[in-house]
Amino acid sequence: MSLYRRRILLGVAGGIAAYRSAELVRLLVKEQAEVRCVMTRSAQAFITPLTLEALSGEPVHDELFDLTAEREMGHIQLARWAELMVVAPATANVLARHAHGMADDLLTTILLARQGPVLMAPAMNQAMWSHPSTQANVALLRERGIHFIGPDCGALACGEHGPGRMCGLSELLAAMRMCLGSGRLRGERWVINAGPTWEAWDRVRVLTNRASGRLGYYLAEAAAAEGAETILVAGPGVPHSSLPMTRLDVESALDMHRACLHAAEGADVFVATAAVSDFRFAERMGGKHKRAGRQRMRVELVANPDIVADVARLPGRPGRVIAFAAECRDHVRSAQQKMLEKGVDAIVANDAERMGAEEASGWWIDERGVVELPAASKRHFAEQLLERIACMEDEA
Repeated sequence: MSLYRRRILLGVAGGIAAYRSAELVRLLVKEQAEVRCVMTRSAQAFITPLTLEALSGEPVHDELFDLTAEREMGHIQLARWAELMVVAPATANVLARHAHGMADDLLTTILLARQGPVLMAPAMNQAMWSHPSTQANVALLRERGIHFIGPDCGALACGEHGPGRMCGLSELLAAMRMCLGSGRLRGERWVINAGPTWEAWDRVRVLTNRASGRLGYYLAEAAAAEGAETILVAGPGVPHSSLPMTRLDVESALDMHRACLHAAEGADVFVATAAVSDFRFAERMGGKHKRAGRQRMRVELVANPDIVADVARLPGRPGRVIAFAAECRDHVRSAQQKMLEKGVDAIVANDAERMGAEEASGWWIDERGVVELPAASKRHFAEQLLERIACMEDEA
């Protein structure tokens, strides 16, 4: 689930973790989300409104009785403008006041007027978090549909150790994606492979490629955010996600082949984004093979199995099988030929020269024809692919 152009209202309460809200705003803006901030008076003792205003490009709201804003019911407008409201850090004070319906400043008033999803990221001293009053307030808010992420356990600003640290920002962003997901893929099982493979020559050297695995990783996150049971078969270097999914780490093409065939049996969708090595060394040497004065050496390579073609031939074949084809020329024609040979439902052709780049582009090819996919960030590109894959069954 991309945060691209999603409207996020960030509430910042008065705790030491307020300094992390600046980095959170920067990350949200980097993903091209629309961000507006609300600060309590005590939050401004830790970080200035000017900081968040400079990062978000929007005025920071901090006064309940701003006559100009309130003439237009400003707090109601803010509550309704946002697709998601996030309170980070959410202090024990804010949790208590919201649990008991208090609305004596702008943040708690917006929370009371809010009818959409709210995500709380608690941060406080470990004794405050563990106190029965706080736990009762959290339980009450959960019953009312408030989402929570964290807190983490670790060293606290007060010098103590225990639960109370605000969660990591990557975990918080993952939770935001889940809150914004529609759940339309709930009940489906998606299997996605991603990244390069390593074909070992000896204990030190490998045959590999420049693939980063980010596109497959983003596609797996998008599927998980939409409620799918997601299995990511990850080659070396693929990032780790905080979203709920099963991750199967593999190294070689043979490892990936075994994992994919096992996971894909009976799945709804299989997407082969991985850049799997076509060949492996016929013989793997032990230790480190030394040059020993030689200026030339011949090695023998043998073909690896075709993972996506074998998945498409499974008795319990996934409902939709999508391949990828990285080509240097004749992109569309070559991909169309591969689609027929492999027996897949669709194939995405892309330029091998752009492997490892920050952006992705290409062509979506299925039995109905060819659609050009313009260059976009890999996360946004993955979102476009998810839309096409999710709609395949409806259009059949």
